[in-house]
Amino acid sequence: MEEWAHNWLTEQRKLGEKGLEIKTFSKGYYVYRSTTYWDKELKKRRKTSTYLGKLDKDKGLIDSQKTVISNKRVRSLWEYGNSSLLHTAMEDLIAPLQNAFGEIWEEIYALALVRITGHVPLKRAGVVWEKLYPVVDMQPSMTPKNLSKVLKEVGVNRKAQNDIFRELSSKDKHLVYDLSAIFTRSEGINFAEKGYNKEHFYIPQINFALLCTANENLPTMMRILPGSVRDVKSLALSIQEVGVEDKTLILDRGFCSKTSVKILKKQKLTFVIPTRRNSVLYNKPMELNAHFFYHERLIKSGKWEEDETFLYLFEDNELRKEEEYTLYKRYDEKKITEEEFNESLKKAGRILLISNLDMECEDIFLMYKKRDCVEKHYDTYKNLLEADKIYLQDNESLFGHLFISFLSLYGYAKIENYIRGASLTKKYSPRDLIEMFGKVYMIDIDGQMMLTEVPKKIEDLGKKLNLELFPK
Repeated sequence: MEEWAHNWLTEQRKLGEKGLEIKTFSKGYYVYRSTTYWDKELKKRRKTSTYLGKLDKDKGLIDSQKTVISNKRVRSLWEYGNSSLLHTAMEDLIAPLQNAFGEIWEEIYALALVRITGHVPLKRAGVVWEKLYPVVDMQPSMTPKNLSKVLKEVGVNRKAQNDIFRELSSKDKHLVYDLSAIFTRSEGINFAEKGYNKEHFYIPQINFALLCTANENLPTMMRILPGSVRDVKSLALSIQEVGVEDKTLILDRGFCSKTSVKILKKQKLTFVIPTRRNSVLYNKPMELNAHFFYHERLIKSGKWEEDETFLYLFEDNELRKEEEYTLYKRYDEKKITEEEFNESLKKAGRILLISNLDMECEDIFLMYKKRDCVEKHYDTYKNLLEADKIYLQDNESLFGHLFISFLSLYGYAKIENYIRGASLTKKYSPRDLIEMFGKVYMIDIDGQMMLTEVPKKIEDLGKKLNLELFPK
């Protein structure tokens, strides 16, 4: 507890206030009045606490609005555990959103937060928000009409979006970049262009780029592109607009070309790009004269320098066996020619990377492997995008929808990081945690705020995740 909070409590006790207690949560201080009562069933004294309000360094005690509300109804119930988890995951977005979006930041934050929980369209967002205990002092207007206006305001405010992207991109030197697409049948979205979906229907699509931090595994930027654009020009424009200088970009092999390398060098960006399997760069006389182990797999490696650009060749013996098996099967089934078979066999199990970084082979390989994070984020992002997708009728609303879904993805990824840090990825997903922690409620009974019992399994899980979600 900070000295100013301790001094406030001491002064109140001198004034005769009894039973006051300060509890800490998410770097904030909350004041309760505690007392004890006799539990006839358990035959022992038990402690009960009434929430009085939040303690501010300058304003002192800010009375709880819930005390006023509780006088009008006998009993109130809020989901406390999952609210605490969600706010913990999203809390470092509060200051950037306040600075970038001003008066509408609360609505943006609240809508992004509730959509981490699942498919929540605008018409249900307010209902879901009201169920969550207000661990952060805010009162967003969550009516569908107001949220529709917010989507448009967010969609047209590209500068504010870029301020958020710039803030998030500054935290990691290594960024992973890739493109994907979503499909729409809305006639009001003129940004979309025709393309094939997974069912091979030729319908309008919107490409979007996603940039993620390689080390922290967090999304840092989203950019919408015309449906037919999938080249390095989009990358250069995104970098220029957001301003991610002095970064290393880890890209998909679709960006591997002389033009891409030239543009990246011109932008003074360092990069790591896997080459295409039919690249002539495989013909360089490179020797596999080094080795290392990756997840118990032997990786042989070699390096080649030419015109301030480096080629890194890797051979994975386990991968080689798998690819050779597939090639022989396809050849026997006459799905590939003998020439294609022989040419592919030379490259089986091999990965060739091009970069302007002069590093140890193992370090470059580990950096390249981090691009898996962006592919996983794409799957999550598209699921988050489903809310309202078919109802969006104009570009501005679409842009706002994609940005708020990006914020939801950020919170979801933070929870994934908590799980990964505790080595629990095989047992839990973020949605599992939200459901489990949702079993802990805050109850308001005639003005007395009481936290329901925290099950031991949830309490132990919170400790493993290194999260302090419940008041001490």
